[in-house]
Amino acid sequence: MATPTATMPDVNMETNPLLSGVLSHTNMGTTKKHRRRRSASRPSPAPSQPQRRQSFGRDIGHAAAETYLVTRLSFKLLRYLGVGYRWMTRLVALGCYAMLLMPGFLRVAYYYFFSSQVRRSVVYGDQPRNRLDLYLPENSDGPKPVVAFVTGGAWIIGYKAWGSLLGQQLAERDIMVACIDYRNFPQGTISDMVKDVSQGISFVCNNIAEYGGDPNRIYLMGQSAGAHISACALLNQAIKESREGDIMSWSVSQIKAYFGLSGGYNLLNLVDHFHSRGLYRSTFLSIMEGEESLPQFSPEIMIKDPTVRSAVSLLPRIILFHGTMDNSMPSDSRGGKDELFDYVVAFIHSGDAEALAKDSMAPPRKRLVPELLLKLAGKISPF
Repeated sequence: MATPTATMPDVNMETNPLLSGVLSHTNMGTTKKHRRRRSASRPSPAPSQPQRRQSFGRDIGHAAAETYLVTRLSFKLLRYLGVGYRWMTRLVALGCYAMLLMPGFLRVAYYYFFSSQVRRSVVYGDQPRNRLDLYLPENSDGPKPVVAFVTGGAWIIGYKAWGSLLGQQLAERDIMVACIDYRNFPQGTISDMVKDVSQGISFVCNNIAEYGGDPNRIYLMGQSAGAHISACALLNQAIKESREGDIMSWSVSQIKAYFGLSGGYNLLNLVDHFHSRGLYRSTFLSIMEGEESLPQFSPEIMIKDPTVRSAVSLLPRIILFHGTMDNSMPSDSRGGKDELFDYVVAFIHSGDAEALAKDSMAPPRKRLVPELLLKLAGKISPF
């Protein structure tokens, strides 16, 4: 695994010893033939005002329907959580945290809802929450590398829009981003989440060329709970491919690399930790479909199984990151050391001298929130 050159004091990146056998493997095979590609010489026209008004109207209707669904599911979730002081105090802390960072949230929300470079709620399946958002680079001078991103949220509050800042910043570096939504608990359990994410990845692999993406340069990325879910989806797909006769809609060979951000990959080691932080044992086991299912949804345990050795050999390169000051998911669950964004961009653009030259001249990203508010938010962060 390539070693980053720049470091940060609060970020730790290293090769996972349990996955060391995986890191040396690169993509195998070629992608299936895609139906068509958008012309690289002609940028797609920006939507007209009536079209944008209709699109925004559809978004409002979709948001209203989701608000009703989320409200109904919230009451159902309350029955699981009960009146526990830990999760209640963290909920209050989350509200205060959001208020302090509101200036940044509002700027990102404006981009999310009004930018012509964002395609919101593209349908990829027939289940609730089977939607993804696409963040498109402004220029269309050829097929773009693609990051399929799965957000976190403790398997309970994940939502595709949480990836809008990452989508915006990567799109500014000529990298297309697809933020995949999935059913949260109690709307679904872990097997539903893995199934949704796998279907979202399949959509990206088979359709991204129509939006100007390069089907030969697709990278999978997950954060926190999303890192766990996407790792499960990737490993499950490799297991399917290693068995003859399984019908597949996408292949792990289509994924150039996997980036795991602040993920937990051994659930047996995390039950007590989550319980101490308010995600109580009974609720967590309900999400994971019982204690007996924990090994099945623990990639770190799964790859040790001799019966899946052939599947492990199919996996793409795996790169894991973790902040040492991350309390919600302990850093010893896996980890890395580097400025994550710059490393990921450099990795994706490796071999593209022109893109690397543009990256080196890119202006520093603007701060979205004043330093004082950032420090205060850090003090009360529930994460």
